[in-house]
Amino acid sequence: MITIAFIGLGHMGLPMARNLLKAGFNLRAFDLLQAAVEDLAKDGAQAASSALDAVQGADVVVSMLPASRHVEGLYLGDNGLLAALKPGSLVLECSTIAPEAARKVHQAAAARGIELLDAPVSGGTAGAAAGTLTFMIGGAATTLEKARAIFEAMGKNIFHAGPDGAGQVAKVCNNQVLAVQMIATAEAMAMGVANGLEPAVLAEIMRQSSGGNWTLEKYNPWPGVMENAPASKGYSGGFMAELMAKDLGLAQEAAQASGSSTPMGALALQLYRLLLKQGKGKQDFSVVQQLFID
Repeated sequence: MITIAFIGLGHMGLPMARNLLKAGFNLRAFDLLQAAVEDLAKDGAQAASSALDAVQGADVVVSMLPASRHVEGLYLGDNGLLAALKPGSLVLECSTIAPEAARKVHQAAAARGIELLDAPVSGGTAGAAAGTLTFMIGGAATTLEKARAIFEAMGKNIFHAGPDGAGQVAKVCNNQVLAVQMIATAEAMAMGVANGLEPAVLAEIMRQSSGGNWTLEKYNPWPGVMENAPASKGYSGGFMAELMAKDLGLAQEAAQASGSSTPMGALALQLYRLLLKQGKGKQDFSVVQQLFID
């Protein structure tokens, strides 16, 4: 039976790891927050005392970390995981990081005979819990086939985006579109309500019309329109505004590297940075609605 080392048990990582356990994989887990490790151990995972301890005897490593610096710190250098893994090991790096950082880790893994995929996800905490995530994968197609059963235990849609780093490029493109949609929806909702429309009525009209988009279908930012959306729960849960700001920053880095023009993405980044300055970084990214309400 395959043994997986899972590193990073945050809002996304913990439910992803639980789904691997449900699928019958042996799991060794580590997180800096010991309570998360203990929580997963109740479901049958082996608790590891460190990331290096977690990979002992593991065939596959799955990591879900906050940012590029955490991923590089985990894998690279004499004390990194790549130095501890045996040749032929498989690494599935599911964090959202800079494409260039992903390529750097890919290169270091290849030098040690380790197969690695950058595989950021979309679908939020609800998708992680339900096992319906979308994986955007960069790396060799043959490596993806070796890892497919693991991805399928955590997700519903598995896309091979292209070579090393391509998964990260796809992810930042996707999240830039998501942020722009959310901002456009929020400002239109505020304008309509200010002009006397009922928010639920306006939302349904736009949803069924040419302005329809994912935020109107699944994630309306106006409180009370969708019972289970974060906006109706004080903007709690979901995908934090600070993470959206991070991803928009990565999108701008990618745009600069390729000479792409992304004025909407640049504006979205500034609005989310404004939310961070207002102390709303830990709230769901739909809290951008509050920028448009007097």
